[in-house]
Amino acid sequence: MAGQGVRRPSRATAAGSAVLLTALLAGATGCAKEPPPRARFPEVQRMLDARARAVRQHDEAAFLASVDPVRPGYRDRQRRAFRTLKGLPLTGWRYDLVATDAFPLASGGGDAMAAKVELRYRLKGFDAEPVTSVEYLTLTRTDGRWRIVSDSDAAGSGHTGTRQLWDQGPVAAVRGRHALVLGAAGDRGRLKDLARRADAAVPAVTAAWKGRWSGQVVIEAPGSVAGMAQLLGSGDASAYAGIAAVTTGEAGAQAKAPADRVIVNPEAYADLNDAGRAVVLSHEITHVATRTATTGDTPLWLSEGFADWVAYRGRRHAAAAAAPELSRAVATGHAPRQLPADGDFGFTGGADRLAKAYESCLLYTSPSPRDA
Repeated sequence: MAGQGVRRPSRATAAGSAVLLTALLAGATGCAKEPPPRARFPEVQRMLDARARAVRQHDEAAFLASVDPVRPGYRDRQRRAFRTLKGLPLTGWRYDLVATDAFPLASGGGDAMAAKVELRYRLKGFDAEPVTSVEYLTLTRTDGRWRIVSDSDAAGSGHTGTRQLWDQGPVAAVRGRHALVLGAAGDRGRLKDLARRADAAVPAVTAAWKGRWSGQVVIEAPGSVAGMAQLLGSGDASAYAGIAAVTTGEAGAQAKAPADRVIVNPEAYADLNDAGRAVVLSHEITHVATRTATTGDTPLWLSEGFADWVAYRGRRHAAAAAAPELSRAVATGHAPRQLPADGDFGFTGGADRLAKAYESCLLYTSPSPRDA
């Protein structure tokens, strides 16, 4: 501190210090955090903003203005997707540019960009928080304007992104008292059945779960297992073979639950009997209801076991019927000796292993399905 006997530096020393300080500041400037892509490429972000505004305002011409006409097939698919969007209760639709060199381009150059874009939106009346999905887009600049050329060029390098239902074809929406079911436009009978079953499941889940939740659920019913994988951001449809439904959404203690979706596997779900379909939907809807009470530290055996307990609650099922794989393991002397680990619930571990994990956590969380 000045005034406490500190010797002033000579002019030469001060000059040297100034040079050193300048060098340090230059180094610090070089280490400064780079502005985000949307700030470095404002013209691209403006194009994305105009595209989002077109969706919100139902302006097809403005939406297609963001698509390069050089690929008419892609442009036609975008037109069909936009017309599907017009029939959905969307709100808060927006895009954010998050990366500009996100995947290898077949032809580089300053007039092409491999963009990673985050899409956020909500379904009015159902989503308290937005859905967030990733799109990998190829952009080109012609006549000083950036436009989208493709949303599939990144797949070859393993960047699949998350395709929404409307990217897969025309979508129909069926509303129930507690559910909104989205699926292929030509399959309204299946969508109505899902809405009816969800309307029956939601009150049962609410009766079992005393925590607060919206009592509303969104169900997506793609037309194929491949479509299911796309909705989950995966390019491997085989990973979901035999899995009747999956609930999306990030676990976490939040004031509001994230935007969950129950995604139905059309093949595995169709193979179930009436009781099996009711159990599956009740199980997945329980995950939606309990989302704000679970975190990354919640063991999956507890989360999955409680969801199964709710699903079987009040149903008369013998243990062998509710847990066939586990019953066979016990009968052959291979009873599990510990609680299922989180890794046992992975989709790539085989159907038998996955079934035993689910069945084990049901029996751990309930004395007996018959008594539930």
